[in-house]
Amino acid sequence: MDTNDVILIAEDDQGHFELIKRNLWRSCVDNEIINFRDGQQVLNFLFMKNGCMKREPGRGYILLLDIRMPKVDGVEVLKRMKSDSQLCKIPVIMLTTTDDVLEISRCYDLGCSFYIVKPADYSRFMEAVENLGRFISLDGLRLPKIGE
Repeated sequence: MDTNDVILIAEDDQGHFELIKRNLWRSCVDNEIINFRDGQQVLNFLFMKNGCMKREPGRGYILLLDIRMPKVDGVEVLKRMKSDSQLCKIPVIMLTTTDDVLEISRCYDLGCSFYIVKPADYSRFMEAVENLGRFISLDGLRLPKIGE
């Protein structure tokens, strides 16, 4: 992954966010990481509305998205992103505790790239995120650059 690419993490649980961030760094991911605590913040950033933090045209992004988010849930965020001609290119990895088969199918139908169920066990959760970090940090991983 290009060092200029940004990892967006939509996670309202601060403890989960810290675990994800720490374990991504442990697996040699040194890209910028931005946390959003609700779905509306993610949408404002991506659609460049209402706020000081906005995406930068020409950069690559990948989104780790929880389903159960305040204000706008992760499925709705995914739906809105994938209906936009530019934002639909951003890879979205659902990283959530929701293991409902219908929900998983729905997310894939809407265009998520991967669906990862957060293990309830702390050590397995850390291991899963480290493995995700190894994947994200691959030299050959190329993210599309998003324009205005």
